[in-house]
This record gives sequence, structure tokens and C-alpha cells, in this order.
Amino acid sequence: MAKTGGADFRSTVTAFGQIGRDIDARRFAPVYLLMGDEAYFIDALAERLAEEVLPGEAERAFSRIVAYGKDSLSGDIVNFARQRPMMGERQVVIVRGAQQLKKLDDLSVYVKSPSPSTVLVLCHKEKSVDKRTALFKHIKEHGVVFESVRPRDYEIGAWLGELVRSKGLAIEPRALGMLTEHLGVEITRISNELDKLVTFLPAGTATITADHVERNVGISKEFNNFELTRALSERNMGRALLIAEHFAHNPKEWYATTLGVMFTHFQRIFLLNYQRWLVQKKGTPMPSDADLARMLRLTSTYFLDEYKTAAAGYPNRKVFAILGLIRDYDMRGKGMGGGDVTKGELLRELLLKIFIAPA
Repeated sequence: MAKTGGADFRSTVTAFGQIGRDIDARRFAPVYLLMGDEAYFIDALAERLAEEVLPGEAERAFSRIVAYGKDSLSGDIVNFARQRPMMGERQVVIVRGAQQLKKLDDLSVYVKSPSPSTVLVLCHKEKSVDKRTALFKHIKEHGVVFESVRPRDYEIGAWLGELVRSKGLAIEPRALGMLTEHLGVEITRISNELDKLVTFLPAGTATITADHVERNVGISKEFNNFELTRALSERNMGRALLIAEHFAHNPKEWYATTLGVMFTHFQRIFLLNYQRWLVQKKGTPMPSDADLARMLRLTSTYFLDEYKTAAAGYPNRKVFAILGLIRDYDMRGKGMGGGDVTKGELLRELLLKIFIAPA
């Protein structure tokens, strides 16, 4: 059995796919340590193992044991794992909340010589097991270690695109941008919202559009952070202020997220300007659109034209001033020097200053 793990989100996704293929081929390890701060992949693998190790309903009824770390002792788990299956050739023992199991490392005695008729699954959420422990080392030697790492914001788009494709669908770049901007990096939430969206798609739909997202996820395709940054790129003050007015009447907390999106937007403009300066002053070759998209951490090359337009209107001296303004208004939004001004008024002030910021 190949050892599988992930130290970053890309490795997590790769490892998740590899374990899934092993499960499909019914290649099971005697022990799985599913650990890390991203619960989505841990839950998904535990669920698959719970269903696939034991193919029949009767076997699952008699030979599937679920224990909870907060209610169990390490000795209980060892006893469960060493007993013979009540039906069939295998049993599966799933420990949920393994991070709450007292004396977790005591399981290393069992893991050093695991039962061939048991598949033990340890779901260790919130953090990873100390890699210096005997438990970790023995599982790595005899079983599978999977480390589930949370994504960064710029990694979500590519993952979501693949998730959509796994469901036999395509998605418009604008629709993808709306979803990633609205749903953030909570993968469980993203997966749940996508499942709901797919359920409500008209029969025969092949591509998810911005209209589908607006109707079924509750995101306005006209008034969102994605459209706000586009208005900034195009230096469309009227449009930007109209979106800000819409935000001001939204009862949900939006201010910090909007300023974070704007800050990232102008960081990207800075990087593109700097790359162009390198080409002009240093004679370095201009990267391809695909390389530029990776450099700017864009979900698709589709968005490059917007940034090329923006870079022409925002030289880096102006960008520096704007980044300073965003930091200042972020602090004001947290009550530092903001007085009694509402967040809607703060955003309007900020946008006006961005449009008149000196070059």
C-alpha cells in the first residue's frame, strides 16, 4: 500500500484522489490516519470507507463499529480492532473525533501489528498528529496517513472547477468567480451549495451560468465583490458607487470581506505592472497568459483582460496609495478612528478616494 499524505492543499487534493482510486479498486490499508484542519476531505474519506469496505448491508450492520474519541479510551479502540468480524471477512472500525481520545499514542502498540481483518479509520480533525510520535510513525509504515490542509483563497477556484467537472458539468468563468467570491474557502459549504445548485438546474443543463448562480445560490450577479472590482478596473465610478449603495443595505457582515477582495485586486494590479516594468526596463520576456494567471493567482486566464485594462489605469505609484487607503479604512471599519460613520459610508468614501488618488 502506497503511503499517501499532503503538506499543502494541492497535495491534499492529489492524495484524496489517490485514496479514492484505491478504494474503488478495493485496495484497503489496515489503518488510516485522516488528520488535519480541513474536515471536508476527512469526512468524505471516512464515509467512503464506511460504505465500501463492507459491500453488503448485513455486513455493515454487524461489522461496522463507530466510536467517538470523547467517549472512548484507547484500550476500547484496540479491543474493537482486535476482535473478529461478526460477519464476513472484514470489519471496519471508525473513530470520530480521534483528537479527543485520551492517550491516543497508546494505539501505536496495535498499529505496529494491525489485524488483517480490520480496517481502522482514525478521524483526527482540527490539527495534525505530532509526526514525532510512535503512532504516526507506525501508521506511516503499516497504513495510510492523509493530511487534510485548508486551501488558500486563490486555490479554491481550480478545485471548484474540478468538482463541477466531476459532476459532468461545465461552469462559466463569471459564475465560478461569483461562487468563489461569495462562498470563501469553506469547502464543506461550497460542496453543499454546489449540490443544491445542481439539484435545481433545468434538465439537460450542460453549463452552470451566472444566471443559475443568482437564482439558486442567492448571489446577485450585478451587485457583488466580483462586479465591484470589475468597476474599479474599468474606472467606472458610477457603477462602483451603485454597488456600494447596494452593499450598504445588506444586513449581513460584508465590509471586511469586501476590503480584503479589493486589497487582493490591487495587489494583482501591482504585480502585473511590475512584470511589465521588467519587460520594458530589463528586457525579460513577457510570461504567457497561463503563467501570468498563475502568478496573479487567478482561477482562469479569462480574467486577465480585466487586469490588463486595470494596469493601464493604475500605475504602481497610484496602487501604493490605494493599498494604504484600504488598510486605513479597514482599521476604521474596526472602530479605530471611524466615529459614528456607517460601513456603507466608509466604503463610499474609500471608493471616491481611490478614483481620485494621485498618480
